[in-house]
Amino acid sequence: MLTDVKKDWSDHALWWEKKKTWLLKTHWTLDKYGIQADAKLQFTPQHKLLRLQLPNMKYVKVKVNFSDRVFKAVSDICKTFNIRHPEELSLLRKPRDPTKKKKKKLDDQCEDEALELEGPLITPGSGTDVLYIGPVKGNIYSSPGLYSKTMTPTYDSHDGSPLSPTSAWFGDSALSEGNPGILAVSQPITSPEILAKMYKPQALLDKAKINQGWLDSSRSLMEQEVKENEALLLRFKYYSFFDLNPKYDAIRINQLYEQSKWAILLEEIECTEEEMMMFAALQYHINKLSIMSSENHLNNSDKEVDEVDAALSDLEITLEGGKTSTILGDITSIPELADYIKVFKPKKLTLKGYKPYWCTFKDTSISCYKSKEESNGTPAHQMNLRGCEVTPDVNISGQKFNIKLLIPVAEGMNEIWLRCDNEKQYAHWMAACRLASKGKTMADSSYNLEVQNILSFLKMQHLNPDPQLMPEQITTDINPECLVSPRYLKKYKNKQPGYIRDLITARILEAHQNVAQMSLIEAKMRFIQAWQSLPEFGITHFIARFQGGKKEELIGIAYNRLIRMDASTGDAIKTWRFSNMKQWNVNWEIKMVTVEFADDVRVSFICTEVDCKVVHEFIGGYIFLSTRAKDQNESLDEEMFYKLTSGWV
Repeated sequence: MLTDVKKDWSDHALWWEKKKTWLLKTHWTLDKYGIQADAKLQFTPQHKLLRLQLPNMKYVKVKVNFSDRVFKAVSDICKTFNIRHPEELSLLRKPRDPTKKKKKKLDDQCEDEALELEGPLITPGSGTDVLYIGPVKGNIYSSPGLYSKTMTPTYDSHDGSPLSPTSAWFGDSALSEGNPGILAVSQPITSPEILAKMYKPQALLDKAKINQGWLDSSRSLMEQEVKENEALLLRFKYYSFFDLNPKYDAIRINQLYEQSKWAILLEEIECTEEEMMMFAALQYHINKLSIMSSENHLNNSDKEVDEVDAALSDLEITLEGGKTSTILGDITSIPELADYIKVFKPKKLTLKGYKPYWCTFKDTSISCYKSKEESNGTPAHQMNLRGCEVTPDVNISGQKFNIKLLIPVAEGMNEIWLRCDNEKQYAHWMAACRLASKGKTMADSSYNLEVQNILSFLKMQHLNPDPQLMPEQITTDINPECLVSPRYLKKYKNKQPGYIRDLITARILEAHQNVAQMSLIEAKMRFIQAWQSLPEFGITHFIARFQGGKKEELIGIAYNRLIRMDASTGDAIKTWRFSNMKQWNVNWEIKMVTVEFADDVRVSFICTEVDCKVVHEFIGGYIFLSTRAKDQNESLDEEMFYKLTSGWV
């Protein structure tokens, strides 16, 4: 009889397809929901299968709550994977490659399966390869996730391996008895064909179109027509990485490293040839150490770790880089810079080059004098860098150390170029310019750290050819086609394949000498830090039409500013800082975003190929992230996030 059938219906709920609504308020009557007799309701499980592509491009099968808001669903996913600060991540629809013909869904799935995570994430004998996400009462695969609020290290700060049994850092999740450490291990690209098949955006407009795929964080997966077994991408959405700590964040650091690695290899972000070789050398180093670390961890699984030593050594490795200076200096005065700097102001139809000036950098302003002796008088030029765009233009081998400044003025942006004589001078002036653009002076505690970061970044790009450090036997394990982007291989398209391979391998090995002594975690952190130093880092592009404008342009959103950009060149036309923002509004009828800044500045634009809700959420999301502080507990203020990002929809 039917009464003898026992089944757990606790995960089921009613779904109203016509209105795209879950009926989750069980105390409401159907009449209160506005449901008539002819309405079709579906009684369906809330947890459904999803094929999730992690930032390392590998797929895992997960069961996610399709009735939760995306923000909550991502939080549950991150808790299960032990990734802190889930507010930095979100879900993205897979971009379609416009250069390829429409393929059958089956073909797409076969291509994805070639990138399945190597190695079991869950115990092979568990009878399933699906990971259950989110707390469900009585389910053996539920996991509350773990947020480390104590100072007890969770991971080794040198190689990222766990310092305690996996059950302690993955709770009661199915991951605790499987192979969760695989998420913290970088898996090298095994074949150039894998890289060749990946979609590479060819222009800024292509990059902007990828951002159409971000899901609405305040609505559920079902409401956004995500189907069961669909492939979605888990990515770091907001480029503001808070409290990145090797003791707790081995998985988070590895996935962030992977996302930055793929962004460079797929040419989603521009870098110079010297920088590319530095990134390739770091990848090669990380791949080697990852293999060694896995082997050592298997052989020393019961090793004892002195937690005090681990904590002390960790102090040396942070995302900001370097050791904290013990010299506090004179905190009552603001440091200044004064030196001869070559200055160039480009103008149309002019061939004039750089002209040397005695330049002084005080507070957030640079004053230029014709000579040092005239520095007590009126400057020939003066510029306030608050709110400006600062872009490096460096070539180590060519000894070129330029700083490009785009300074906001009433009619747009003034372009000024500074040329430094050497790395040391460049590091100090570049650090001062970056701080000044944020309204900070050289008295800020981060100034010396910024100088050291710049010097470290430049040092990693040095080429040190030394035959003694490049034995023939180690060249066999390098696959240079998997370590550099296709653009740099095309430079040598007229050469023999063997010659290209040997040439790039030699350059990677030269660059490797600068990073060979780094630990695994430090190398990953340095890679992330170098990625953050690239001029285009952290800017999310959208195609927009500005009020009063006659053509489509780009709106770039970064963690601290909005940028109006030329769609063809990517040049900044105008920049507005969030620190000067008074409010922003959306006219949902005409899909127009309006942002008001100090001094009665108003910016209005319509997003032409994406729902303005996506742009609204990016602005609100960055404002939300700016409120985080280290003295707060780990809990997220979800309501505040929705208040800043959901809008009226």
